[in-house]
Amino acid sequence: MWFTFAIIALLCWSGSDLFSKIGCQDAGDKYSHLKMVMAVGAVMGLHAAYEVFFNGVEISGQILLTYLPVSLLYILSMAIGYLGLRYIELSISSPICNSSGAIVAVLTLITSGISEDLPPVALVAVALVCIGVIALGFVEANEDEELRRARQDASNHHYAKSWIALAIPVIYCLLDALGTFADSLVLEVLDEDSANVAYELTFLFVGILCAIWVLGVKKQKLIARQEAPKYTGAIFETAGQFFYIYALADSEHVAFAAPIISAYCVASVLWSRIFLKEKLSVKHYLSIATVVAGIVILGILDI
Repeated sequence: MWFTFAIIALLCWSGSDLFSKIGCQDAGDKYSHLKMVMAVGAVMGLHAAYEVFFNGVEISGQILLTYLPVSLLYILSMAIGYLGLRYIELSISSPICNSSGAIVAVLTLITSGISEDLPPVALVAVALVCIGVIALGFVEANEDEELRRARQDASNHHYAKSWIALAIPVIYCLLDALGTFADSLVLEVLDEDSANVAYELTFLFVGILCAIWVLGVKKQKLIARQEAPKYTGAIFETAGQFFYIYALADSEHVAFAAPIISAYCVASVLWSRIFLKEKLSVKHYLSIATVVAGIVILGILDI
């Protein structure tokens, strides 16, 4: 079943990318990213309640506080990622955001040193991700404005050349990497299921705070047609996390499941091309392919 779970996780997380992009791409709604946080918080809160009341997962104030720094890093990274979807194509942002595994590898090497057991190909994979992201930024920053506008015509969304458009997914990547690195340390003292519930309940609390700000203070209204993609993306995000855990639970096939799931950004690029009509240049795709190659290698090595 590990293969089925891995494929479902890949489809769910790439689906979350797609629907989150649809829900957050309206440049006229400056609170769309906070509304997305509200949606994810609501869905994760429901899932957390199910885990606690039906599966008996242990949760306490101490567990919530212990995992709080990790939860906040993850939640902040996701909120920033949702904000970035307003400024840049999904097919560019998703591979950059998904490069956090390379940053985790770098942090591990810095703090623990280069292990004798570490295969040289791991360093090559990290280098591929870094080179690909830098190349993607260079291509994006130096693309001819007329060519940019011409290839964006099909999607009916034009994105201006801006440093913030690339900076936001890079910030997401860094925060997510810090969260993953901290996660690996905290999980040495916490049960994984309890940690996941703590994360979901914290997300629910942050979602409530966003709702108070957006609906109560700023008097914004929720329109069902505009919010439906956000909640669909939130459901896919939560379902992806569920199947991810079960896919990696089969320890004998982790080396196969991890690279399949880690390549979900490839599906995100495909969905953005099919459904959002995003069209990139050959140089963009070559840079993305370099990033994806590094991500898949890291997934195979399970770093």
